[in-house]
Amino acid sequence: VAEGEPGEGREPFELPRFWDALGQTFQVTSQEATKLSLAFSRPPQPSAEDCRKLSEDVQNAVLAVATVYYWLPKGQGTTLRKMVRDATTEVVEGMIQLTDTILNAPVESLSQEQLISTGGVWEACEQVSNLPRDNQAAVVSALAAYLGVVKDAVEEMEHALVEGQDPYGDIMEDEELGFRGNRDTYWSEADRQLLSSCMGLMKASKACLKKVLAAVKAHGKADSPEHIAQLDDLADIANEISPSVDELALSMYPPVNPLAVRLNAAKLASVLKKVLEIAKTSRVCPPSEEGWVQFLTGAVDHNMNKVKNFTQGQL
Repeated sequence: VAEGEPGEGREPFELPRFWDALGQTFQVTSQEATKLSLAFSRPPQPSAEDCRKLSEDVQNAVLAVATVYYWLPKGQGTTLRKMVRDATTEVVEGMIQLTDTILNAPVESLSQEQLISTGGVWEACEQVSNLPRDNQAAVVSALAAYLGVVKDAVEEMEHALVEGQDPYGDIMEDEELGFRGNRDTYWSEADRQLLSSCMGLMKASKACLKKVLAAVKAHGKADSPEHIAQLDDLADIANEISPSVDELALSMYPPVNPLAVRLNAAKLASVLKKVLEIAKTSRVCPPSEEGWVQFLTGAVDHNMNKVKNFTQGQL
């Protein structure tokens, strides 16, 4: 499941039929987990025949989950497939863990671990009802998650940059390190000027994800191979924003190496320009959306030019 490729079925693929079948297989697997767990919840241990029947039923349920997952062709969207694959993998892994727990536990009593493992399978199986139903919904879900991470990073950096605040104030003073009054733990005035442009780039990242998310919600469609592929392209490149924001944020802590900051700022600016370029040429950006694309492209260039000016003397 984790690494296999789907078979492109000969029959025409029907998304509603797929979701019905996947929901049913997840439900059956949840029921089999309950049966298995109850059979080993108290003595006497099930007979060899009962064990054979139980294990066959568990195996069939898990194979059915994997089989239905394989029905979903790549053409329905790689973002959607990844989310369905992750949910399917979680069900299979949950069942493996439950079986291991039962095999390693004494039969005298129902262990806490067995209860937790059984609950884990139930939770994994219930996820099917929350999965996005097509690639547009999947990309909306992915973009919303990326936006949440970037928002947190921006807030954390804003908090650290509060005037006069010691960015390492939450770390207790260590006698071995001695007095922390050296500039390795503080920002100079020049550092702060450079970092304000970096904050501009981080805020542009947040705005970019917010706008792309709204555009995909409003104009995204999963009604043709071309539109599905455009959504995947957007999700793939947008996935690079958050790690790039994190790398830039880490390089902004003292002692500041201006060249490292410049390099990470350039990486982030490049990713943002790619996201905006892909958005601009896709279905999610009709003429009504072009204004913010231009505005954000300008904002990225403006802040990157300021970073370059502040670090010119370091080259």
